[in-house]
Amino acid sequence: MILKELNRTHGRKVPAEAPTSFVPARYADYLAKARKAGDDTAFRHYWELCVVLALRDGLRSGDVFVPGSRRYADPGTYLFTPQQWEGKRAEFCQLVRKAATASEAIDQVREEFHQALEELEETLANAAPNDVGAVRLDEEGRLVIPPLSAEDIPAEAKALREELAGMLPFVPIASLLIELDVRTKFLDCFTHADGRKINLSVETRRNILAVLIAGATNLGLTRMSEACGVSYDTLAWTQEWYVREETLRGANTVLVNHHYQLELAGKFGGGTMSSSDGQRFPIRGKSLTGRDMNIHGGKVLSTYTHVSDQWSTYGTKQIVPTTREANYTLDELLGNETDLPIHEHATDTHGATLVNFGLFDLVGKALTPRIRDLGKITMQRVDNPTATNALYPHAGPLLADRWNEDLIRATWDDMLRMAGSLKFGEATASLVVGKWSAASRQNTLAAAIKEWGRIRRTIHAARYLSDPVYRRKISRQLNKGESLHALRRDLHYAQQGTIVRPHLTDQTEQSWCLTILTNAVDGVLRNGHQGAARAGPRGPRRAAVVHRTRPPREHQLLRIHRGRHRRRDRQARRRMAATAPDTGERGQHHLLA
Repeated sequence: MILKELNRTHGRKVPAEAPTSFVPARYADYLAKARKAGDDTAFRHYWELCVVLALRDGLRSGDVFVPGSRRYADPGTYLFTPQQWEGKRAEFCQLVRKAATASEAIDQVREEFHQALEELEETLANAAPNDVGAVRLDEEGRLVIPPLSAEDIPAEAKALREELAGMLPFVPIASLLIELDVRTKFLDCFTHADGRKINLSVETRRNILAVLIAGATNLGLTRMSEACGVSYDTLAWTQEWYVREETLRGANTVLVNHHYQLELAGKFGGGTMSSSDGQRFPIRGKSLTGRDMNIHGGKVLSTYTHVSDQWSTYGTKQIVPTTREANYTLDELLGNETDLPIHEHATDTHGATLVNFGLFDLVGKALTPRIRDLGKITMQRVDNPTATNALYPHAGPLLADRWNEDLIRATWDDMLRMAGSLKFGEATASLVVGKWSAASRQNTLAAAIKEWGRIRRTIHAARYLSDPVYRRKISRQLNKGESLHALRRDLHYAQQGTIVRPHLTDQTEQSWCLTILTNAVDGVLRNGHQGAARAGPRGPRRAAVVHRTRPPREHQLLRIHRGRHRRRDRQARRRMAATAPDTGERGQHHLLA
């Protein structure tokens, strides 16, 4: 009201009784100097800026809310009411196998904690200070975490990988998609927007494939029309009525389920683990999702993808690149419509927030991130320092803070209510995670979720440090996601990979086209390797050797398609150069060619 009155009266002097307790410490000196110098105008400018900053932070955290708004509503309205939750508590606890009472839940987590700490204590006790390859304590008692050594791939496995790669056929992308549709009927998911379920004609299937390829490769409908001979109007009509996020997601689900059923895909993983990471793409023109980032050389947007341990991508989301990716980590796991029984999820440091650690466990999932500078995080203990150090002489001194069990006991039912609201779809995970991550310390429920996340992070860190197999499994899964980034970038080659669609809806549809094409290439590789393993001269025994290696030369499936369009581009530029008048344009066209 003070600021509103100053704006109404065009006043410059802030009243002496105006509050300043909300001013951040880093800006307090500016206000103090302005008041001491008697500069009322400067003081008002600084004070008004701090009011706006506090309002922004309050809206983000939910401490300030707007009635009737969805994004900035009261955070309590996102969750089940206590009355609604009463009838769902038992079902939820049985579904995620969580204790309904705080005492039982604390006893369970204490048991996990002591088991993990016993393993860590044994690891540190058996490691010598000069053992450079092991997790150890140095002479000063500081934790030393060496990097994992490279995996030792047998020479026989490398030879078999090259042999199988030589059996893969060179096929155009269109032929690849047609073959996959014969096996999976994924094109049947593209229904007309008016809701009618009719059999797609051959021409309609062809047009849908053209639209998918145009979006995934970034060619656009105009260039695709020139390449395939179908008119632009026909392709635009097909895109408008058949290709939308709903149908794209359904088609991708069919492809992922097809991957999951393949015999050889099971050799790469059981579909129980996944990872997520963001990938930056350059963007041209104005867009609400694009941001200028010097580290990436200009304006970019971020595509956040979820990848299973079978190399299939089951989730895709377009996000603003400056937004914290941790807010979106849980979305696709809770909205997973595929047959993949995902239980464990790996991320890099970006996903390792306390709120995520807490919520993942409460909804029945396990967050297993690879944390940078793991030795610098604050680990929790469940007892006083004397008892902890006596029980764990080596690992005990690493546990700096005491876990607040009383806070968990007081808020356990509300914690379950929040997790149940996410699990049953009452609230969006990204919205809740963002709100409670930014909540102030006075928010008891947010503090409790973070406290539960602290003990879960401690258990994960102890397991990560004591078990090299556990560390390598997480690293291998994250490397799968990085490898698929390279495939996506190679598929998305036209216009130098620059996205030109300005609207979020169009960008989301294009990202799903790219995901479908990525999974299509991956699916054909699985079938190709499976057939090669069975028909190979040395029988199925050799296939078992390669089950841990990465599918080789996956990009060779794209060479014919990309080479054809590049040759067509060069020929078109030469024709333009030959017909251009001699006014300097000819030289420019020769430079382009």
